Amino acid sequence: MGHQRVMRRFAKWHIWLGWLVGVPVLMWTVTGLVMVITPIEEVRGNHLRIESPPSPLPSDTEIAVALPADGERPVRSVSTQMERGETITRITYMDGTSERYRADGTQMSPLSDVEARMIVSKEIRGGDKVIGTKRFDAESVPFDFRRPMPVWQVALEDGTHVYVGTETGNVEAVRTRWWRTFDFMWGLHIMNLQTRELDDQSGFNYAMLVLFAALGVIGSILGCILMFRRRKARPVPMIDK
Repeated sequence: MGHQRVMRRFAKWHIWLGWLVGVPVLMWTVTGLVMVITPIEEVRGNHLRIESPPSPLPSDTEIAVALPADGERPVRSVSTQMERGETITRITYMDGTSERYRADGTQMSPLSDVEARMIVSKEIRGGDKVIGTKRFDAESVPFDFRRPMPVWQVALEDGTHVYVGTETGNVEAVRTRWWRTFDFMWGLHIMNLQTRELDDQSGFNYAMLVLFAALGVIGSILGCILMFRRRKARPVPMIDK
């Protein structure tokens, strides 16, 4: 009787845990299913990028680029390549910012609206179908970009947003409509629609995620235990002949 009593108690706990974690488990399952429907490379818009090898520098190219004498920012990398028929040297700093210089050492001004459109038209499939552009400072970038750097947002007819760095001159991100759906589902999946980041382990959303995950594990263990519950054999009714 003691064994049966424990099993009945486990069954009752399992039912209550099922009601408690049923909605989060269903949400995790649905959002996980939606996120795996489309390959991640397509979600990131990589299929829209037109890959082209960098143009080689002419053998007689002379480059004269000097860092500011009073510069205190540590440099991460320096690269020189041909961009749209012009020799460009890009200096990237450790804080993520960058500067572009021409071959004669003069610093280039931030990317213009027209230049951003030209880059998107050349490097993105369907990039010539632009419906609008908007410039954003590093402190006020759109939510679907979420990187602290100044960019041009080039909006295309199919709902895709292409972000071009005003300092880098590169396509920094491609955000399709499906990417925004995926991003929303990811926020639901980790129970964090505000930042949609999983590395913030001190907030209320993270605590709720851990709590419901733990309750789900406990409910699964109880369910496995109840599989071995002994059941009384049902009496077989006698049939009169």
